[in-house]
Amino acid sequence: MQEKWQEQLPRALELLSAGECVGMPTETVYGLAADALNPRAVARVFETKRRPAFDPLIIHVSPDMDLDHFVTLNDTARGLIHELWPGPLTLLIKKRSIISDLVTSGHETVAVRCPAHPVAQTLIRSFGGPLVAPSANLFGQLSPTTAEAVRGGLEDSVKLVLEGGRCDIGVESTIVNTTAPPPALPMLRLGGISPERLSALGFELSYPTPIIGQAPGTLKNHYAPKIPLYLWTAERVDPDEADYIAVSPAKQEGLAWLGWSSHRANFGGSYILSESGDSQEAAYNVFSQLRLISEAGFEGIIAELPPQGGLGGAIQDRLRRGASGFAFCHIGHYNREEQWSLPVG
Repeated sequence: MQEKWQEQLPRALELLSAGECVGMPTETVYGLAADALNPRAVARVFETKRRPAFDPLIIHVSPDMDLDHFVTLNDTARGLIHELWPGPLTLLIKKRSIISDLVTSGHETVAVRCPAHPVAQTLIRSFGGPLVAPSANLFGQLSPTTAEAVRGGLEDSVKLVLEGGRCDIGVESTIVNTTAPPPALPMLRLGGISPERLSALGFELSYPTPIIGQAPGTLKNHYAPKIPLYLWTAERVDPDEADYIAVSPAKQEGLAWLGWSSHRANFGGSYILSESGDSQEAAYNVFSQLRLISEAGFEGIIAELPPQGGLGGAIQDRLRRGASGFAFCHIGHYNREEQWSLPVG
């Protein structure tokens, strides 16, 4: 018996060939796929997502595709491909002229990834060419990790979403710049491949300030839920500072707590990323938990940043980019002489 995505595949290929977009599951998040070599199809992706033209796209390839036709590979890129593809690693590589400037926002480099998800691999291989596939959501909002989330966010603007189940990783791919002179390997975006894994391969990692438009997903404000998100801090702050709010115990009733590994009973709702403190489990849950809280009627979210290590840095990155600022919450004993009046939102 065929799975649903196999029944959908002929229609998906028909739409892609006609220059339309298709929702495509990957191991990271669902992507909005279109023909990477068709400028009109690429433009449709930008239009559907309401994505600014200065934010470039990632092209997705299959393991057996001849990359030399699209990019100029160096030893760094070849080594990473050999060790970590297919997988959640995107490489910034010097492009050839067959890749349009629309895909790369005018840059001479293009972001390339080979997804590990079997549905994505089958779709790309069956189509016979690379696909652009940014996250299948409106620009700046939470990335979808299920087909249902794609349909809920894009509604009728995407004609077909391939059913591939929930994404295994849950945060976007790591992006590295392979054009930098060795031994440095600049990390442009933290994601599904941890820094520890890259270091174990002998690379010296650097963390340069991203150049706007050089790589996808590096804008300061991104991945935002539909209600205000604030990052919890245990340190007392000046409530007059623009990036901070102070939340009284009474105010906490209307807020949801999103913890790293422990619940907080003081809030209207309490959610956690991983009871065992596992960063892979937390990454798997972060977007789905934020979406669940956003739809539960709370006024805002107070999120606890996970520790660094494993995929913790990638989760921190997504929460920081989606947040409006920091919040000081009096979680322990409340001194009634202290009055905080700034609202959330």
